[in-house]
Amino acid sequence: MEKFGKSQPVKRVEDVRFLTGHGRYIEDSAPQGALRCWVLRSPVAHGTITRLDVEDARAAEGVQMVVTYADYLEAGYDTGIDGILIKNRDGSGAAAPHRPMLAHDRVRHVGEPVAVVVAETMDQARDAGELIELEIDDLPVKMDIAPGGEPLHPDVPDNLGFDWGMGDEAATEAAFAEAAHTVALQVEDNRVIVNSMEPRGCFAEWKDDRLHFTFGGQGVWGVKSNLAKKLRLEEEQVHVVTPDVGGGFGMKSQPYPEYYAVAHAAKVLGRPVLWVGDRTESMLSDNGGRDLTSLAELAFDADLKITAYRVNTRCNLGAYNAPFGQIIQTTLFSRVLAGVYDIQTAWLRVEGIYTNTTQVDAYRGAGRPEAIYVLERVMDRAARELGVDPWELRRRNFIAPAAFPYATVTGESYDVGDFNRVLSRAAEEADMAGYPARKAADAASGKLRGVGLCYYIESILGDPSEGAEVEFLEDGRVNIYVGTQSNGQGHETVYAQFLADQTGIPADQIHVVQGDSDLIAKGGGTGGSRSVTTQANATLATVDAMVTAFTPFLADEMGVEEDAIEFDGETFRAPGSNVTPTVLEAAEMARAQGRTELLRHSARATLPGRSFPNGAHICEVVIDPETGASEVDRYTVVDDFGNLINPALAEGQVHGGVAQGLGQAMLEHVVYDEEGQLLTATFMDYAMPRASDMPMIGFATEAVPSTQNPMGMKGCGEAGTVGAMAAVANAVQDAVWARGVHQMDMPFTPLKLWEVLRDVSVAAE
Repeated sequence: MEKFGKSQPVKRVEDVRFLTGHGRYIEDSAPQGALRCWVLRSPVAHGTITRLDVEDARAAEGVQMVVTYADYLEAGYDTGIDGILIKNRDGSGAAAPHRPMLAHDRVRHVGEPVAVVVAETMDQARDAGELIELEIDDLPVKMDIAPGGEPLHPDVPDNLGFDWGMGDEAATEAAFAEAAHTVALQVEDNRVIVNSMEPRGCFAEWKDDRLHFTFGGQGVWGVKSNLAKKLRLEEEQVHVVTPDVGGGFGMKSQPYPEYYAVAHAAKVLGRPVLWVGDRTESMLSDNGGRDLTSLAELAFDADLKITAYRVNTRCNLGAYNAPFGQIIQTTLFSRVLAGVYDIQTAWLRVEGIYTNTTQVDAYRGAGRPEAIYVLERVMDRAARELGVDPWELRRRNFIAPAAFPYATVTGESYDVGDFNRVLSRAAEEADMAGYPARKAADAASGKLRGVGLCYYIESILGDPSEGAEVEFLEDGRVNIYVGTQSNGQGHETVYAQFLADQTGIPADQIHVVQGDSDLIAKGGGTGGSRSVTTQANATLATVDAMVTAFTPFLADEMGVEEDAIEFDGETFRAPGSNVTPTVLEAAEMARAQGRTELLRHSARATLPGRSFPNGAHICEVVIDPETGASEVDRYTVVDDFGNLINPALAEGQVHGGVAQGLGQAMLEHVVYDEEGQLLTATFMDYAMPRASDMPMIGFATEAVPSTQNPMGMKGCGEAGTVGAMAAVANAVQDAVWARGVHQMDMPFTPLKLWEVLRDVSVAAE
C-alpha cells in the first residue's frame, strides 16, 4: 500500500444519490409546514426611503410577521453586516460604511432587501408583499468605477472605498525609466453573475433555547459566529448545518441579509421559517464576480527579460464592503503579481470604488483569474509589439527550476516548479506542429483561426489548518468528520478514498460527515482550492494519532513490546506474533474490552506553506468574419497539480473551470442601465455556456510534487478558470490581429466581433 494514496480515478459515490433525485438540498431538508418568506427589494438603485408602511401586509391572510429594520432595533441586535477592511497606501484605514441587515433610511442598489414577509404559504407572502407601501425619493446613481459622483455613504467622499498598494514603487519607476522596451495594455475584466445551480436559501428553527440554522454555504463556523454576534446569542446557542449544496463558487461563503430575517422570525414565532431565492432574486442580490479595469505595464531589457511589472487597477465594490471578500482583488493580485516569470521589481495599486450595484467579491470557480488575466494579456501584447514568438517570450522569462525555492517580489516563496517542462508537454498535447495547416485550411474558407496561450500559477489560499476525526461504529462502518464543505466537488469520494488508502478500511464502509457545527467543533470550510490538501493533511495526522493510540493496547493483546508493532497501512504486525489485526479488527477488539476511548481519534494539522499549482492552457478559436460567429475549436490543458488522489475528479474540476472561464470570455456579461437597473436578470438576457459552446477539452498532468505538504499536492479546484479567460482572449486577439484589430475585451460575442471586423478603427488601438 503506497503511503500517500493510489491515485486511482474512482467514480464519485455521491453521484448515485444526486443523479437519482435523492440529494438533500435546502428545500429537501426543510421541515414540513415551515413558514415561507418573500423579500421586498428596492426597485431603484439609489434613494431616500420616505415611507415604509407594512401594516396592511401584517394584517393579510396567512401572514405571521413582517420583518423590518425597526424590529432588529427593538430586539437589540447588532444591525450592521461586517465587512473586511484593509489599510490604504498612506496607512489610513479604508472606508467602513454601515451596511444594515435591512435598508431603513436609504437604498443603495436595485434588489437591496427592505422588508421580509413571513406567511403560511409562498403565495400568501407574495400577495401580502404587494400591500407594503414603499416610497423612495430618487438620488443620483453612480455606475462608473472612477472616483467621484454622488456619495453612496455620507462618510465616504468620492465613493473611494480604499486606495491600496504593494511592492516597491520607487524601484519599479526606476526600472521603467531604464528599460530598453516598455509595453502597456488596459484590459477590462467584465462582471459576471455566479448563477449556482441551486439558488441561495436557508431555514431556521428555535427549539430548546437554541437557534438551529440551515443554509446552503461553504462552511458553517463563520456563519455560526456571525449569527451569534449579531443576534446577541451565546455561541453554544447557535447550531448551523449545511446539507447538500448545488454550487458555491465563493459567493455562498458569507452571510446575507435574508439569513438574519429568517433567524429572527423563527426565534420570535417559535416555528420553522424557510426562504429560498428565485433566479432573478439571485441575479439581483448575490455577490457577483470580476468587474475591474487594469492598466498593466511590462519593462524589458535588451534581451527581452522582464525587469519590472506595474499594474493600476480599479475594482467595483458594489454598494457595500462584502462580508468576507472586499479585498478579493487585492489579495489575488498580491499572490500572483510576479506570475511564473522572473520579475525583479513590481508595483501594484488598487482602488476600490463604491457603485449602485450589488457587491462584487465572489470569484465563481477560481480565485486568481483576475490577476492572471491581466498578466497574460499584457505578455501576449508584448510579444506582438516586440516581434517575438509568444511562447518564446514566456520561456525566456520563466523562473528556472534551479532557482527554487524562489522569493517573488510580492513576498511569496514558490517551493518548486518546472514551467518549461509543462509548457513543452502542452505543445505536444495540443499538436502545435499541426496548427499552421489548420490555420491555412480555415483561411482558404474565409475563416480566421487564432491560438492563445496562458501560463498560470496560483497560490492555494484560505486557512492552512484543518481537523479530522475518525469514529468506529458498532456495525463496522466508520465516520470521518471533516472541517471542509463540499459544494459538489466530490469530497465524499475523495476523503473516503484517501482514508481507505492510508488505513486499509474499505472505502464503501467510510461515511464522510460534514457541515454540522454540533458534530464538528471547528473547520475552515471550502474555498481557495484548500479543501483536499488541508483535509488530507489533517487525515494523515489523525491516522498517525490512531496508530499511536492503538499501539499500546495491541501490544498487550498481541503479547509483544510496543516498539515492536508496525502499521503497514492495512494491518498491525510485530515479530513473534501471528496476530495481524486490521484497523477495523483493532477497533472491535477495543470495543470488546470496553476501551471506548479507542473508538474515536482526532487531530488538527497545519500546512507549513502554500502550494502553487500551475499549468498551460492552449485555445484555438475560429471566427467567421462575415457574421462574427465564433467557435472554440480546440482546447488543451496540461497542469502541474503535484500528486493527485483521484485524477478523474481533478479532470472534472478542470473541465468545469474551463467552462466557466470560456463562458465569461465568450458569452457572459452583466449589463446595468444608467439608472442602475439590471438588464440581464433572467437567462433570457444573460447567456450561460451550453454544451454546444464547449469543445472537447484535452487534459494531462505533469507533476512536480509540492514540498509544502506531505502528500505533494498542489490543489486544483480553481485552476480551470484561472487559465481559461486569458487563453480564450489571446486566441481571439490572435485571430483578428492581422485584420488590424489590436484591442478587444471580453465577452467576445458575435455582435462585438462582427462590429469591430466591419469597422476596424473602433478597436485598432
